[in-house]
Formats: sequence, structure tokens, C-alpha cells
Amino acid sequence: MDAPRAQSFDIQSPENQNGANELPIDLAHLRRYTLGDKALEDEVLRLFLAQLPETLAALRTAATERDWKIAAHTLKGSSRAVGAWRIASLAQEAEALRGPEAEACPDAVAKLEAAASEALTFFHQSNKLANKLG
Repeated sequence: MDAPRAQSFDIQSPENQNGANELPIDLAHLRRYTLGDKALEDEVLRLFLAQLPETLAALRTAATERDWKIAAHTLKGSSRAVGAWRIASLAQEAEALRGPEAEACPDAVAKLEAAASEALTFFHQSNKLANKLG
């Protein structure tokens, strides 16, 4: 199954296609979390995005229910810390599944991978905009 392509985001107008004010990463939350320190904000977000493929791989290759739940829980927590609410919500749903044997697990991983791709695209777009303005 092909993963959905990441969409483009209008960073200056954060309304998505559903009319909701929801971007892949809540920059206002991240700003509060880092006490307005832009360098720390960038570092925390870069660490999250660097760790994201490894956490998704741990979820994808989980051999036991315990491994599955640890990976999903880790992803949920780190996503909440940076304001990646969609990823956090999907990770919470994945955590509730019965481990890697559950029929819904491949779909959960695919949704998480798509949300991660959106977050990465958003990060790159927001950095390009910041560099133009900056």
C-alpha cells in the first residue's frame, strides 16, 4: 500500500482543508514549552523529527504487545511535548490496540507515517519561510 503524499501547508494562514485551525505542529504550544527560546524550539523540534523515524520503525517491527505499547506510548508523549497533536492522537489510538497482531496495526502505522510526513513537510516549509523573513 502506497503511503499518502504529504500535503503543502499555508503557514501564514493555518486553516486546513477542513476549516480547522490545525497545523501538523502547534508552534504556539512549542513556543510556550521552550519559553520562547527560538534556538531551543528549533533544537527540540529537530530532535523530535530525527527520532520520529526510529520510533515509527520500533512500532512497525514490534514483535510483542509490550514492544508495540512502548513504541506507541513513546510516540504519544514526544508528540504531545512538541505540539504534534495529530500524531499524538493517532499514537494514543495505536497504544490502545492489542499489539502487533491486531488487524488494525498496519493501518495505524500507515496513518502515523502519513502524519509524520506532514509534520516533516510543515517543518521544512516553516523553516523556508523563517529564512525568507529572517
